[in-house]
Amino acid sequence: MAIIHAIIPMVIIMPVGPLLFFYIQSSLDANFTLTPKQRIHFLPVIIDLIPSFVVIVYFMGVACGIFSHDPKPWNAFIDNYNVYSDIPRWMSITCYLALSASYLAGLKNKEVAQSVNYKQMQAVTRIFLVFQIIWLAYLIPYIIPAYTDLMLGIFSWYPVYILMAFIMYWLGIKGYISHLHSLASSKKAGTVASLSPGIIQEAALLLQRSMEEDKMYLHPDLNLHEMAQHTGLPQKTISAVLNQHIGKSFTEFVNQYRVELLKEKLQQPAMSNFTIAAIAMECGFNSKATFQRIFKEFTGSSPSEYRKSLTDKEK
Repeated sequence: MAIIHAIIPMVIIMPVGPLLFFYIQSSLDANFTLTPKQRIHFLPVIIDLIPSFVVIVYFMGVACGIFSHDPKPWNAFIDNYNVYSDIPRWMSITCYLALSASYLAGLKNKEVAQSVNYKQMQAVTRIFLVFQIIWLAYLIPYIIPAYTDLMLGIFSWYPVYILMAFIMYWLGIKGYISHLHSLASSKKAGTVASLSPGIIQEAALLLQRSMEEDKMYLHPDLNLHEMAQHTGLPQKTISAVLNQHIGKSFTEFVNQYRVELLKEKLQQPAMSNFTIAAIAMECGFNSKATFQRIFKEFTGSSPSEYRKSLTDKEK
């Protein structure tokens, strides 16, 4: 059992940072997918696997007669390594916390910032920040050789373990409460679904007119609240008509107009000297990554591929 414990790592910390960062993005962006390039973020997990690798090398060396049966030097190396490997672990989570906070700050003026999920993700970021601060207070004396044994002798790993347990219970309870809120929202949506055909037709016409005549989609930060003010329709009515009768979310409804305009502009010879990003900004998109992803979702090809196909047709 001791051999299995030595070979199989029981604590893997390095993926926590990127997992937290991508978890927050996936919770707030229904179209988020983990790309092969983003998986590179998990490569530092090797830092957690090195002690197990050292143990395997030791056992293989002993079996082949290369190393002696004395494990003390190997154990000393692993003990020292485990002390100082906490530094990159702490730094990794802290960096990804900063990225998460930056991502959330970038959504402040958007519709998603009004959602319950957004507030929950803010709370998750803050509680992890508190964890990082307390872990740092524990880590500084722990990595100083004169205090390492003293820290372990007095506190062991309980300060960190207790915080981790608290976070896990907190996330679980928050998730359960969020599920209850979702059920309640579904029931409310059910009452909105009973709109009369006349209201549905009128609302759909107003929404179509706000896009095609008023070109509201050109507003980069257009959200449900702004659309409700413009059309005079309640936000719940807009959501119900779009989701249950048109079959699109508010974001999808707006982005389809932006994509169609972008396609039109890419076909215009006068636009050939402009970058795709510049044209996309004129169409209401507010970030390069967003318009590239959305354009591909609607057309099946990237903006650059679409422009190239137009050039090839002209030839």
